Amino acid sequence: MTTIPLAPHSLRAAVFPKSTLLTNSLLAVGGVAFLSLMAQIALPIPGSPVPVTGQTLGALLIGASYGRALGAGTFALYLGIGIAGAPVFSQQGHGIAKVIGPTGGYLIGMFLATIVLSFLASKKWDQKIYTAVVAMLIGQVLIFTPGLMWLQLSTGRDWIWTINAGLTPFIFGEVIKLAIAATTLPVLWRVVDKRRS
Repeated sequence: MTTIPLAPHSLRAAVFPKSTLLTNSLLAVGGVAFLSLMAQIALPIPGSPVPVTGQTLGALLIGASYGRALGAGTFALYLGIGIAGAPVFSQQGHGIAKVIGPTGGYLIGMFLATIVLSFLASKKWDQKIYTAVVAMLIGQVLIFTPGLMWLQLSTGRDWIWTINAGLTPFIFGEVIKLAIAATTLPVLWRVVDKRRS
């Protein structure tokens, strides 16, 4: 089997130092399943087309742990199978309408976040809590910026409504998700480093 070069400093590369095409394929499928499961943890917000989901936590963790190519590839695969009709988006949503509808900007933002977080992780930002917090905050900004812009554009509503429907109800949950991701990754790195030494 062919050995695939790994992104430097990714948690995936540390756990699977000799990754193969089969290993990476299984990780991608597992990542898509994880994102799909996290998307189903959904709480509708009255008056908003955007539910609170676990999906953003999934995107943060995949982006920071999988490495550049596999992280972005996994999220792209998730988007692709959702567009193709698999019920993987929040509330078992699927189809192109989910991507071009009011919540589509959040999906695109999560894809961007996986790319940027994998780059920051390659610079070891996921290995210390203080840099992991900053990285996850950057990820959240990348998710919510296109999310809010697309929500406002697709609904034609004013910015006050957009902020109240697409950001304010999410702040508490996103702080918790940021804390989970920013503490989990450094702890996992410590465990992996201890096992390798």
